[in-house]
Amino acid sequence: MVSVQINEKKITVPLGTTILEACQLNQIHIPTLCHHPDLCIAGVCRVCVVEVEKMRTLQTACSFPITSPIKINTSTQMVRKARRHIIDLLLSEHYGECYSCFRNGNCELQNLAKEFGVDNYTFGHVKTQRYEVDSSSAAVIRDMNKCVLCKRCVRTCIDLQEVGVLEAVKRGHETHVGTFLDKPLAEVICINCGQCINRCPTSALRANDPSDEIWAAIDNPKKHVVIQTAPSPRAAIGEEFGKEAGKSFTGELNTALRRIGFDRVFDTNFTADLTIMEEGTELLTRLKKAIVEKDESVKLPQFTSCSPGWVKYIEHFYPEFLDYLSSAKSPQQMFGALIKTFYAQEAKIDPADIVTVALMPCAAKKFECNRPEMCDSGFKDVDYGLTTREMAKMIREAGIYLPEMPKSHFDDPFGDASGAGLIFGATGGVMEAALRTAYELVTGREVPFENLVIEPCRGFEGVKQASVKLENCVEQYKFLEGVDLKFVVAHGTANAKIVMEMLKKGELNDVHFVEIMACPGGCLGGGGQPIPTSNVIREKRAQAIYEEEASLPIRKSHENPHVNYVYEKFLTDGPCGKLSHKLLHTHYVKRGKYIS
Repeated sequence: MVSVQINEKKITVPLGTTILEACQLNQIHIPTLCHHPDLCIAGVCRVCVVEVEKMRTLQTACSFPITSPIKINTSTQMVRKARRHIIDLLLSEHYGECYSCFRNGNCELQNLAKEFGVDNYTFGHVKTQRYEVDSSSAAVIRDMNKCVLCKRCVRTCIDLQEVGVLEAVKRGHETHVGTFLDKPLAEVICINCGQCINRCPTSALRANDPSDEIWAAIDNPKKHVVIQTAPSPRAAIGEEFGKEAGKSFTGELNTALRRIGFDRVFDTNFTADLTIMEEGTELLTRLKKAIVEKDESVKLPQFTSCSPGWVKYIEHFYPEFLDYLSSAKSPQQMFGALIKTFYAQEAKIDPADIVTVALMPCAAKKFECNRPEMCDSGFKDVDYGLTTREMAKMIREAGIYLPEMPKSHFDDPFGDASGAGLIFGATGGVMEAALRTAYELVTGREVPFENLVIEPCRGFEGVKQASVKLENCVEQYKFLEGVDLKFVVAHGTANAKIVMEMLKKGELNDVHFVEIMACPGGCLGGGGQPIPTSNVIREKRAQAIYEEEASLPIRKSHENPHVNYVYEKFLTDGPCGKLSHKLLHTHYVKRGKYIS
């Protein structure tokens, strides 16, 4: 421990603590721009400069480690003047007007200008665009005219996700964040996760927003517009309306969506239950072929395929392992396929007149619904993907204050789902849901965990491994008697890389099932979720999901009577049958390692 004095306040901190960390621990405010709690230290913006006694120049608080007793001043005239000049200089290079920017009111540069009273352009203002806006990607739009070179996106892509699409290129005044050969984002190895958007302090990065097209569909009397909502947006959308993270607004959101004009509001958790039935059946089939039939061509462990960012990651970086992926579509795409077939038949509506919208926490879902493989019904499974932020914008445009909405339920026939479908929103949720069903189908008993909470699946550890012993199996699954069902859970593609390297080295040969989500924390940390994001915020969102799940009457996918009804009336050959395989399963594409 070391004693320091900050603004006349004497405190003790662990050796090596940065000045910024010491101040944050003691409720002393220091402004930052390049700093982010999820990322490594950069110290490039210099907004956080402070005075350190006996040092000739100002020091960056985010990168200065405390190694001996020192005196620090965080708000002297010199410090305030330096910060103001830095903000002035950043604004001089910042093209555009705040009032027309989608980050207006939630922009860190704008907030800093307000905090330091920067209300005019001391060093001038850029009047023309220097860079062409890159809107080539279905998921992410890049506008480098708004970039402040904080390099958060670079650190996110390289360090947090280990994808490496973005990097600072050129030097001096020509420095900008670019891609490989400055190619459009759609032509490089971007996995569309959108994590760069969540950490960008300005509007240099944003999602590709289809809300104008959705409004047009809603206003078209010839179109029947339905929306499915995933659990993670419901656990986070309150943050867009000033509410603290950790409260779910499921019922209020249902009411708001109907008032906006959606004809039907459905629960994506329904097809999360369906995903468990399909993916679980596929896993049991692979295990039978491997154990009973001794088929050496069977690929184990089976990997989940719910996360489109993860799917595109493996297509780019590990295409030789694509056969290990489950062929099951994501819940979003399964829902779209059912809407254009089963629902259209039941409601007697021409599928050509149905517009399907998916409210998702994920930027990559926009790319997923545009994949050419996702049209097995003869139509696009899902027409538009909306992020949580975009949905909040539409709600505000409609003059609705979400937290004050009365609660209402989802619409039939896809309104009832199990808690197993709900926990898909958190890392480990797919695995936990699958184990609840698979263990009970194989043994005839509930999983041996109190209140169905499979603790080894939960938590934010990057890579988790555990196992469940299968004993006293029912007759149909006697071939699994005594098997130690081993599973792995990982979130964030940096951790996905660890798992894939383990697979390459043969270290997963005795593992049966692997869940990977592209985003830190799983879907609740998706690239379309409210800004800001941090581990603390993601943990609160997870808690909201788990609390809601614990209160539901049905908490296992195979016990959802409405899922069973769909199999009885429509998918009559059962999970992984001929029709379900046509509509609910897909294939994957080998992509380049450097360009798309």
